[in-house]
Amino acid sequence: MPCSIRILWAVFTSLSLLASGCAPRQPFYFFEDGDLSHYVGAIQKLEYPDSDQKPLEEAAGTVEPLTLSNPNFDQIWELSLEDAIRTALENGKVLRNLGGRFASFGGARPQTGEPPVSLLTAPQLTPSIYDPAIIETDPFRGVESALALFDAQLSSSLTWERLDRPQNISILGGRIFPRVLEGDTGNWRSGIQKRTATGATWGFSNETIYDNNNSPIRESVPDPTPTDPTNTRVVVPSTWTTNYDFTFNQPLLQGAGATYNRIAGPDSFENLYGRPVFRGVLLARVQADISLADFEAGVRNLVSDTEQSYWELYFAYRNLEARKAGRDSAMEAWRKVHALYVEQSRGGEADKEAQAREQYFFFRSEVEQALTDVYRCENRLRYMMGISASDGRLIRPSDEPTTARITFDWQQSLVEALSRSAELRRQKWVIKQRELELTAAKNLLLPRLDAVGRWRFIGMGQDLINQNYNPYEASNPTDPLFGTDAYSTLFSGRFQEWQAGAQFLMPLGFRRELATVRHHQLQLARERARLQDEELEASHALVEAVRNVDTNFALTQTNFNRRVAAERQVEAVQAAYDAGTVTLDQLLDAQRRRAEAESSYARSLVDYNRSIAQLHFRKGSLLEYNGVFLAEGPWPGKAYFDAHRRARQRDASIYLDYRHSRPGVFSRGPITQDFSAMGADAAALQLPPRDPATREEPQLAIPPAAGGALPEPAPELVPTPAL
Repeated sequence: MPCSIRILWAVFTSLSLLASGCAPRQPFYFFEDGDLSHYVGAIQKLEYPDSDQKPLEEAAGTVEPLTLSNPNFDQIWELSLEDAIRTALENGKVLRNLGGRFASFGGARPQTGEPPVSLLTAPQLTPSIYDPAIIETDPFRGVESALALFDAQLSSSLTWERLDRPQNISILGGRIFPRVLEGDTGNWRSGIQKRTATGATWGFSNETIYDNNNSPIRESVPDPTPTDPTNTRVVVPSTWTTNYDFTFNQPLLQGAGATYNRIAGPDSFENLYGRPVFRGVLLARVQADISLADFEAGVRNLVSDTEQSYWELYFAYRNLEARKAGRDSAMEAWRKVHALYVEQSRGGEADKEAQAREQYFFFRSEVEQALTDVYRCENRLRYMMGISASDGRLIRPSDEPTTARITFDWQQSLVEALSRSAELRRQKWVIKQRELELTAAKNLLLPRLDAVGRWRFIGMGQDLINQNYNPYEASNPTDPLFGTDAYSTLFSGRFQEWQAGAQFLMPLGFRRELATVRHHQLQLARERARLQDEELEASHALVEAVRNVDTNFALTQTNFNRRVAAERQVEAVQAAYDAGTVTLDQLLDAQRRRAEAESSYARSLVDYNRSIAQLHFRKGSLLEYNGVFLAEGPWPGKAYFDAHRRARQRDASIYLDYRHSRPGVFSRGPITQDFSAMGADAAALQLPPRDPATREEPQLAIPPAAGGALPEPAPELVPTPAL
């Protein structure tokens, strides 16, 4: 740079610094009013997304809910348990659940009917029917993504370049290098590359180059002139060069074999975090199976919560009927005492009238609470079914709970619990994943040794393709390039090149690799320990479920006898009260205990049926118990066509045994959803009621002795009451 220019640049920089100062300054704008409040207000506003998603009709069409002040509805919807479960599954795109309210049976019973807010607070944690397909099509760890790593890759490029370049040279008056290089250059590259299951990379490529310039050193002939007898003339200013390359790269130690490549994949060994990248097709398959286990668990939980909600609604109706009966009896007693109170007769004292009135309002509050519980439980069942919270109809269960004693074979139930549980199967898939990752990690302990090779055919000529077969021959003393074509030279096989060798890489110490192996060993040990504790927890849960079935059946029998005794007591006390031999408080107490006995019997009966469903839940047969079987949905037409073609291709192919490179046993095959098909059916047995006093089977052929203890009859259900 000239000195004057440098001086001017320094002066301009100094003036700029003096004008701007040391601190940053805002620029000056013409027509600025200084009021920026409208921009501040716009920034602080919350905006709504521009979405065309229409609200769900079941949600937008919800009518005013049923309450104590609004108890009117259009009709009763008699709903069976089968229809409730079918509706829940049909509307179960998102597998709803009750947030664990029925997860631990035997604890505090749900007293509210509002749906959980897990979908509003953490929607990403709620399973859906799309999850298995999303995992399958994951672009990074999906099955198709893992298989795509072995797909052939086709590449091609075409470039054209124009040369017009002055050169600061002067050799022999420009006879060797021109002072202005002019020419055209074209390059076309195309090729295909394929990775195999053994880790090898095969490639086939072609490169064609066109070169045309004014260099005087190209193929020339003498062209003497009077002034320059050594002058030459370029005969062939342009040339075509083409070649075909066959390349391969085969790992011999690290990264070799079908086992490693199907586990880890042929991708890079390390990611951004310095850890090995294991994203092979086997691991992708494991992730898909884990998602299927999670999906099955979600469907099972949906069915379980739907059935539990159904029986809770049944109990709400029964409890309402018991409270209404108590209210009516309390009303009748209050009317009688109040009449005596008005007449100032014996038995109509003020304290007795107030006592009867309190009994009535007690049962009235119980009826109001029971009616609210009906609305709440009905709303909860609607939520599980995926229908509108209120549509003018009131659901009423039409199925009756079973009253027969059902027993399960313990050993068979334990086998089912440990083999059919979706959670245990999921954990076993996780263990399989850790085992595969450990196998791939051990491969990293080997040094990197690759066998490489290349074979190349080369052709050159004045033209690329010529109708006349004229290959280039360097031995031709006169014009060896004139009139030749590149492809004729290529196909003649005159010019061939090859390369063979090996590449070796080994870290000294293998510290990171040894740490990686130890890391995966610890992960495998942790998952195996988790499986053992999960199996222990499953056995404990099964024990509790069996105990609940037995306990709730005994309570059902006992509460039935309690109900019968309470009803007879009310009849006897009522007769004695009418005769004046007992007091009012005895009558009111008998009425209250009758209502409690009726509600307790309904509660124990519902708990008994819930415990049966819970036992099927624990031993993994709940879906089969409700007639639900999982199956894959229909495929697109193209998928059936491709599957048929691949099946025919495999049928016509020759099996090659990879020996040591072949992966080991990966899966034991599909699971059976119908356990009876395995010849190990643990069907529940419906037995006659047992004697609650002796816990022994009653002798049905011998009638009870006259005047003896009241035999326990089979529970008989009262028809479902109407509101």
